[in-house]
Amino acid sequence: MYISEIVTTPPENVKERVPLEQEVYKVLKKLGIPFERVDNDPAASMEECEDIGKVMGAPVRKDVFLCNQKKTTFFLLVMPAEKAFDTSSFSKKLGVSRMSFATPEHMWEHLGTKPGSASVVGLLNDEDDYVQLILDKEVAEAEYFVCNTGINTTHLKIKTQDLIKKFLPYTHHRARIVDL
Repeated sequence: MYISEIVTTPPENVKERVPLEQEVYKVLKKLGIPFERVDNDPAASMEECEDIGKVMGAPVRKDVFLCNQKKTTFFLLVMPAEKAFDTSSFSKKLGVSRMSFATPEHMWEHLGTKPGSASVVGLLNDEDDYVQLILDKEVAEAEYFVCNTGINTTHLKIKTQDLIKKFLPYTHHRARIVDL
């Protein structure tokens, strides 16, 4: 799998990239959030993301997009890749009955991403606050946060505190921290 060298600037061809990715770089600059970036072959699995994490010096996180039974409330769960996910126990922990994976159409509508590219940066598209962000405690306490830019061919590394204290408030979201 190809993984570029780490750089600290947006891609030169950012205007040719997907709108969400373009917006990510604008917002990071506006908020003064430094980042490191790699470009990579499409990362379709967490195993491939593990290689990216090794290059970045911090693990890529697993993003799971879920909804309630009525499909009126959506959840973006961000957790360590190695943790197992159980929908039933997660539903109980949040007090939401019959939680399931959201459809690709809902993911596109609320995050502006496709399956395999769910990312916390997609909250920039959730202007109506339909999506609740759930961070695993281990993720929230880590020094660095690595995620894709809304497509699985570019990954960013930022300080987790910049995510929580600068980026999320800009998107009008708060992270609910849960110990999974």
